[in-house]
Amino acid sequence: MEINDDLFSKVEKKTKVSKEDIISIAGRLNEGNMKDEKTLSGIISDLSRLTGVDVSKEKEEKIINLILNDKVPNNIDKFF
Repeated sequence: MEINDDLFSKVEKKTKVSKEDIISIAGRLNEGNMKDEKTLSGIISDLSRLTGVDVSKEKEEKIINLILNDKVPNNIDKFF
């Protein structure tokens, strides 16, 4: 599936995260073990840095626990 540049432009405009960074993180998600705390922590840290949103250690642990325990909603609307 090819994602067009218009979508990347919209995401970059809202988040200030470049197309290259999005593709890099997506690649790490595909290659990494999403049940590995170290992988998840690294991705959360990178996203925090890229977006300029501070994520406390407590919040990071909550996010990791949600993912490890399959508590992330399948419906993206519920996530927001």
